Amino acid sequence: MKKFSKEAKIGVTAILSLVLLYIGVNYLKGINLFKPANYYYVSCNNVKDITISSPVFVEGFKIGLVRSIEYDYSSIDKITLEISLDKGMKINKGSYISIESTLLSGAELHLKLNKYVSEYHKPGDVLEGRLKGGMLTSVEDQILPRVVDIVPKIDSILTGLQALINNPALSQALTNLEGTTKQLEMSSKQLNTLLSEDVPDIASNLKTTSSNLSTFSENLNKLDLDQSINSLNTALDNINTMTIKLNSKNNSLGLLLNDTLLYRNLNLTLDNASGLLLDLKQNPKRYVSFSLF
Repeated sequence: MKKFSKEAKIGVTAILSLVLLYIGVNYLKGINLFKPANYYYVSCNNVKDITISSPVFVEGFKIGLVRSIEYDYSSIDKITLEISLDKGMKINKGSYISIESTLLSGAELHLKLNKYVSEYHKPGDVLEGRLKGGMLTSVEDQILPRVVDIVPKIDSILTGLQALINNPALSQALTNLEGTTKQLEMSSKQLNTLLSEDVPDIASNLKTTSSNLSTFSENLNKLDLDQSINSLNTALDNINTMTIKLNSKNNSLGLLLNDTLLYRNLNLTLDNASGLLLDLKQNPKRYVSFSLF
């Protein structure tokens, strides 16, 4: 049996060590050298947060990873990624790679399949890469500029609040508010006293008054209002008849009130009687004669 020299053993050991080191490094990167794979290229203009061994997903399932990143110095903003995908993965033509940033694990590549065609890319073809803005990109591009604009306003607001807090009028207002609160508390106590002492008496008086009104209403209902109204109508008719007779000349009282000639005659008779009495008083002998013998 032929024996190897000491140098040969050292060389074989070194080669095996390098092979194991290479396999171990790739294993740590997630590259399985013994798993068959197809290689594709992704053309994009921004590879922010992408590193070698960044995962490639389709519908959330890991199908491969990034093998290398190369910048094309012959053109502007053109970067090529080499990706290895599972041997059985077929990519429809028109599909593209979406580069999405994550909060913790850097960037991920998501394969967006064009399921409406039945033609497929061949291994080694170039796929389109599209950069999709993630949460951090949105924060950086949209929220941070607004924050920068808001900071001076917040500083002004804080300055105004400090001036307001240090204003003596605020302290006086708080003192007045405390006094108002005490007055409201006293008013509340007085109201409670009123509700507990006076309101029951008032309610009792109202109940008594309501009972009296009910009794009065019952008595009023018992009255014969129809008969009273009929009697009143009869009295009014009699008064109307008497008024008509007083205005008429068909009776003595009506003639006395309405006939002016009768009034004049009566007046003339009274005047004559008065004159006769006056003449009788002045000349009694004219009407009475005395003879003794």
